[in-house]
Amino acid sequence: MRMIGLMSGTSLDGVDAVMADFDASGHPRPCGHLHSPYSAELATALRNINADSPLAHLLALDARLAGVYAAAVESLLHATGCTRRQVSAIALHGQTLWHAPLADPPVTCQAGDPSRLAEATGLPVVADFRQRDLAAGGVGAPLAPVFHAALLGGEQRRCVVNVGGVANLSVLAAGGRAEAGFDTGPGNALMDAGARRYLDSAFDRDGAWAASGQVDSAFLDRLLADPYFQRPPPKSLDVSTFDPHWLDAHAGQPAQPVDRQATLLALTAETIAAAVERWGGGPRDVVITGGGAANTALCRALDHRLGGERPLKTSDELGIPALQVEALGFAWLGRATLLGEPVDLTAITGARRPTVLGGIYPA
Repeated sequence: MRMIGLMSGTSLDGVDAVMADFDASGHPRPCGHLHSPYSAELATALRNINADSPLAHLLALDARLAGVYAAAVESLLHATGCTRRQVSAIALHGQTLWHAPLADPPVTCQAGDPSRLAEATGLPVVADFRQRDLAAGGVGAPLAPVFHAALLGGEQRRCVVNVGGVANLSVLAAGGRAEAGFDTGPGNALMDAGARRYLDSAFDRDGAWAASGQVDSAFLDRLLADPYFQRPPPKSLDVSTFDPHWLDAHAGQPAQPVDRQATLLALTAETIAAAVERWGGGPRDVVITGGGAANTALCRALDHRLGGERPLKTSDELGIPALQVEALGFAWLGRATLLGEPVDLTAITGARRPTVLGGIYPA
């Protein structure tokens, strides 16, 4: 079976599209990848979504994103030389606009109108993965631990950390089973906001700017006092949970922007490391994926914080490029949905039972 996985993360940088071939056992082999950046105008529009955004605006973005995804699919087909007949379906994560697992009722919204995408591409689309988990009593995220287990699990205990706009942890038991997983806190989002504000850049390349600053320990301690970090899993968060407004609410920030950036990098490293220590169960190693894997300063800080006792490596070292893991993972979830295979998230999101995730939108 051949699937296309589409992933747009909370960093709001664009679309990752992966072509994946699955063998008889269900193990995927990536055979094509491309990244389609969002325009600056679209990224800003998505970043400005909040609880007061007009419904018409949200629906327009939903339809517009379907066109962006369709263009990514066309580009991937062209780049790989594949025809539509060779592809079983598209697995679409969509762009998260809102995620409120503790609301009454819990809600989540991933934009990208799968009906329009199916019409535009002529391919079936599997989507709405998070919505089904919420309906089954879960918190909707992270879904990554189950596919991290399939892609990166091994004979020894391992933790996998995905660092996008938000960071999440997957705890894999020996043998590769997903034992636990949750959102640990900020990933790149706060650091990216600082780069946009002070560097007029989408991100701080290699974390070089942050590395040139000094961590403000007192400010870091105030940030770490947020109750979310002490809450036991299952738990998930929206990128707006830890946004610049949350940051600005803390008094006594560093006088120099570069020191604030250094402190934000330390916050991401500290919350990830603390989660590994508290919930990881003594892993043999820690594997980092997502955009954060390219942040040299963050990887160095995390490795230092882990004390060298748990070697830190990127998924690239295990044969799967870090920027492809999530799109590949949703291709894996989409295949499971097509085959009617339940996914067990009971120990991760708190879902009541294993569930076939998502819905299928026919071509």
